[in-house]
Amino acid sequence: MKPKIAFVVQRCGVDVNGGAEALCLSVARAMTAVWDVTIVTTCARDYVHWENVYPEGEDWIDDVRVLRFPVDHQRDLKKFDRLSHDIIGRLDTADRAEQEAWMRAQGPYSSKLLRYLEASRDDYAAFFFYTYLYATTYFGLPLVREKAVLVPFAHDEWPLYLNAWVDVFGMARRIVFSTPEEREFLRRRFPTLKLEGEVIGVGVGPPDTPKAERFTGRFGIHNSYVLYLGRIDEGKNCSLLIDYYEQFKARFDKYESDLMLFMIGRAAMPVPDRPWLRHFGFVDEQTKWDALAGCRALIMPSHLESLSLVLLEAWKLGKPVLTNARSEVLVGQCRRSQGGLWFTDADEFGAALKLIVSEVGSQLGENGRHFVDSSYSWEAVIPAYEQSLAFLLLKAGA
Repeated sequence: MKPKIAFVVQRCGVDVNGGAEALCLSVARAMTAVWDVTIVTTCARDYVHWENVYPEGEDWIDDVRVLRFPVDHQRDLKKFDRLSHDIIGRLDTADRAEQEAWMRAQGPYSSKLLRYLEASRDDYAAFFFYTYLYATTYFGLPLVREKAVLVPFAHDEWPLYLNAWVDVFGMARRIVFSTPEEREFLRRRFPTLKLEGEVIGVGVGPPDTPKAERFTGRFGIHNSYVLYLGRIDEGKNCSLLIDYYEQFKARFDKYESDLMLFMIGRAAMPVPDRPWLRHFGFVDEQTKWDALAGCRALIMPSHLESLSLVLLEAWKLGKPVLTNARSEVLVGQCRRSQGGLWFTDADEFGAALKLIVSEVGSQLGENGRHFVDSSYSWEAVIPAYEQSLAFLLLKAGA
């Protein structure tokens, strides 16, 4: 009989535009081969307001059972901003009540979800909590601490320095790190904790054979393009990307006059109207892969990443990537793969982009393809998760 495993994540759906959430769903789908998986999540789709969009109750995504619970209250943005402003300068001294008030405002807080975890802790062999940052993990993990595995997706951001996280990370029986850089960062952040666990990636592959002409034909595309994939948000440095690309076009237009910037993903900020910029909104998985197949390169401007799934997806198709030098994780991925370049300012962005759409980029893309094929296959990931569960059960029985 397959062990019964719960994956707890703040939101989940095929139309959820988020890297950690997409990775959770990908792993859950893969692990159904060896585990009886249930995703425990909320009815929210939007991470800004946490509005209940999905129906409450049982749902299925392919072979994965999904249990959705309503969020108690939408996020009050003014209150949340006020609480954040009040606490950000006192991360070490804010008392527990203040920190928990901030976590409730951060959300998504679902009392029904928490009651389910508490009532069903004996029904599951383990609970894998995806992302540290949200209320589902902060309030949920302590309820099942004896069986809790944390997949934190942590990076150097101010909420991680709330001292309450020392207790939560310490309660997790094991940690699944996404990259060696994340592991080293967390060990620096929590020097008094043991943080036992493995570095486990994710399997990468399209749902069907990607076809660039299917994307270009559907949208009437005749220009060559570079691509941004993901949530279009100030927090992802998307305004910086647009600004730097505008400077690139002004300086290097004579070399790449037809090269456009395409952005795919839901917008949480205004997307300006520019002749060289096109925003497609949220698209399905196959369309995303078709767009990747046709691009000259992928650009990831964010500096707050714990693992970039879209970098792996681009490399799977032999596409070079350009990343933000401020992200140790992204630079580490590029160094290990030899599949991309990175920038620190507008000048480096322009020079690197000019290089990456040349023949140099073709070689970088091939390097990336070999890296993903050798290191990010489900044949390697599934046994690694099984080993993490085995260590958890062994420790529980000790």
